[in-house]
Amino acid sequence: MRLVISSLISLSFGGAVGLMFLMLGCALPVYDKYWPLFLLFFYILSPIPYCISRRVVDDTDSASNACKELAIFLTTGIVISAFGLPIIFARAEVVSHWSLLVYCMGI
Repeated sequence: MRLVISSLISLSFGGAVGLMFLMLGCALPVYDKYWPLFLLFFYILSPIPYCISRRVVDDTDSASNACKELAIFLTTGIVISAFGLPIIFARAEVVSHWSLLVYCMGI
């Protein structure tokens, strides 16, 4: 029980720090670009496939399940896209490379 609580606290702290770096990368007057706030969509979308698969799949089977594997694959794609979007923004010169560093520190 103690391990679960400490894990939950550390995950919430990490999420708060990540959102702080995202907001700093957008709102600081040096950068002044709000396009990277689209990363919040990835933060919202990432747990959805796995949550749906947990509702659909019967957990009594110990073997691997195709639905669960697909959900993990889709979640991985969404998380990788969250890293890729700021890089694409920097390559297209929508945001500066310094703000890209701040975003990636937050992810």
